[in-house]
Amino acid sequence: MIQVSINVNGKVRKAHVEPRTLLVHFLREQLNLTGTHIGCDTSQCGACTILLDGRSAKSCTIFAVQADGSEVTTIEGLAKDGQLHPLQNGFWEEHGLQCGFCTPGMIMSGVNLLGENAKPNEREIREGLSGNFCRCTGYQHIVDSIRAAARAPGLPDPSPELVRQEADA
Repeated sequence: MIQVSINVNGKVRKAHVEPRTLLVHFLREQLNLTGTHIGCDTSQCGACTILLDGRSAKSCTIFAVQADGSEVTTIEGLAKDGQLHPLQNGFWEEHGLQCGFCTPGMIMSGVNLLGENAKPNEREIREGLSGNFCRCTGYQHIVDSIRAAARAPGLPDPSPELVRQEADA
């Protein structure tokens, strides 16, 4: 067993994990954060997408020990003070979900996308979601949900790390 310390949704969480424990299993089984879904077990579907140090990542491809010392945001960590994140609200208002299984991963990928490009066009949104699959929709309502969030007031500023990377480029 190896001890990890991971800041999850703003709270430092320490635990002992097997070296082979995937981050998605740590989140779901040890922290009871079940909004991060396990879909395909092959990193193809994106249902397990979280933010790792401000960037979207598929938590089924990362060992918990690799996230030691990192900041992780899950779908449960997006709402603040009882207010939905603009993307969560966009999915609600624009009917961007059907069964809801892919929704957390879509939203987390959308957060990453809007952090990099606050006003994406439809093509950029579709490209930004290309690693996430939905088996229920034709994606148009998902695209509309992200567009609605991009127009919404209160969208958080891009992460300072992304701003620095763009300035260095």
